Amino acid sequence: MTLAWFAEQLTAESTRTAWTRADVDALVGRLFHSEATNLVRLARFFTDDTDAAEDLVQEAFIRLARSLHRIDDLDRVTAYLRSIVLNLARDHNRRGLVSLRHRMRMTSETVAGSDEEWQVKEDQRVVIEALRRLAPGQRNCLVLRYYLDLSNPEIAETLGVSINTVKTQLQRGMAALERELEGRV
Repeated sequence: MTLAWFAEQLTAESTRTAWTRADVDALVGRLFHSEATNLVRLARFFTDDTDAAEDLVQEAFIRLARSLHRIDDLDRVTAYLRSIVLNLARDHNRRGLVSLRHRMRMTSETVAGSDEEWQVKEDQRVVIEALRRLAPGQRNCLVLRYYLDLSNPEIAETLGVSINTVKTQLQRGMAALERELEGRV
């Protein structure tokens, strides 16, 4: 059974009766199994802290479970969940809880592995730092497109913007990222 099939069955059932706690728990459980890993990756990108990312995703699922009865189109539940995670990560950083202050700086003693592995990690760090300096809309679109591999319509649905806005943000974001990285990577 796929998530889409399950949501379809639940929607058909819920038109006759109100949502039960079991219905909500079942749908949230299925969503958790299919989406949690990607959502943690998404949150981790914005928080740079796995523990904080996991907490944010857990909170997103709690909020989804509380408000699931208000969602008319269950096909949009995944986009709604991604949107919750993005908003929670933004709030987390806005409150000054940025984990970057607490993480250890990468030094030659803390880097294990070959020089080649270290260079790849250093390049990734430089790209992530450059992404973080972009305008929020550009950063969100680029991360959703190239980090989670979402299509333009999925990004538009997640962010609540038009597809043309996504295309513009991706184009401008790539140009800005190129300028940020010029000569660095």
